[in-house]
Amino acid sequence: MPQPSDEILTRLLALHPKIIDLTLDRVERLLAALGHPELSLPPVVHIAGTNGKGSTQAMLRAGMEAAGRRVHAYTSPHLARFHERIRLAGEIIPEPQLASLLEECEQVNLAHPITFFEITTCAAFLGFARTPADFTLLEVGLGGRLDATNVLPRPRLTIITPVSIDHQQYLGDTLPEIAAEKAGILKRGVPCVVGPQENDALEVITARATRLGAPLLVHAQHWQVFEERGRLIFQDETGLLDLPLPNLPGPHQIQNAGAALAALRHLGFDSAACEAAVTRADWPARMQRLRQGQLAEAAPDAELWLDGGHNPAGGQALAATLARMPRRPTHLIVGMLNTKDIAGYLRPLVAQAATLTAVSIPGEANTLTAEQTQAAARAAGIAASTAESVLAAVKMITATEPRARILICGSLYLAGGVLRENG
Repeated sequence: MPQPSDEILTRLLALHPKIIDLTLDRVERLLAALGHPELSLPPVVHIAGTNGKGSTQAMLRAGMEAAGRRVHAYTSPHLARFHERIRLAGEIIPEPQLASLLEECEQVNLAHPITFFEITTCAAFLGFARTPADFTLLEVGLGGRLDATNVLPRPRLTIITPVSIDHQQYLGDTLPEIAAEKAGILKRGVPCVVGPQENDALEVITARATRLGAPLLVHAQHWQVFEERGRLIFQDETGLLDLPLPNLPGPHQIQNAGAALAALRHLGFDSAACEAAVTRADWPARMQRLRQGQLAEAAPDAELWLDGGHNPAGGQALAATLARMPRRPTHLIVGMLNTKDIAGYLRPLVAQAATLTAVSIPGEANTLTAEQTQAAARAAGIAASTAESVLAAVKMITATEPRARILICGSLYLAGGVLRENG
């Protein structure tokens, strides 16, 4: 009987001195030792991009499953439990199966250096290869070209969601450099759905696609998506879809829905599957309303929201979402990693934030201190204070404004901690 997965995962973290070390050598070695499970996956949709990967994947999965398909899905990071990263034929992987796959990968790896993400990706591929399904949805972890998921010779389809500046220490300082890393998932002859892009990014993606003979389905060229009279309108060469707005909140989800719909249409799914994609998707910590748990109990009259966006484009999307909501002073509770552009993240939120309460992210070595986040907020022009925890911040805000709108934001790691502790 395998050990608990948490114990195995703790050991796997120690196999490489770095959390992130982009190369394909180690993952290719282990996959070969495992018998190349990546070559036996159900048809793969591979998704890269800076923002919107997870939401697009969630919509794809909702549409496919509504059509009766069995769908594997791989995503990262997890929020509350590691198991969330791996869905086998529609279900979050059970503990016994996860522990068994992790233990097998650990034994076959023979203590060779390999990053945590690389060896756990191999475990996911092993599970996907052994479990019958109709599709596999793979979300890139970081970048694309050298990401551990980028070992498939011929996926069924690729998707590149909007590319923006993030992870510069790994992917490059300019938008074209980052776009080149994302475009690394393109494969010879494999179609790619391309979401809305800045011109500099689109030029790089198009140039690589031309070299590889990879057909592109590009937003504003081959498909359109927009809101009209409270409906989502999608149009491509197949025709027009008039659908409800996405159930995932925020105007940015319209473009994510567009990429998912373009992919579903290309794969031959009907309008019922497309409608389910936009109305049934579930993706926690993306403008998620918190209605239960200790935070809601501590502030029963407040309006509590949680979002994991953490880069300037995420801040813009959040600000646009808040601007569309009924007018009400919004109080931010923010915790961020020191690897992120906090000034760029906060800049679009200045017009929406009444106050900001800064917290550090519990258990994260790379967290900004509450005082550092407070200083950044004040420099941006937001009235800011600090609190020991999210719960303490909620209590501070509602002590003077019981019916406040409170948005907890700045990091998926903070969001994951909130979901774990909130119950």
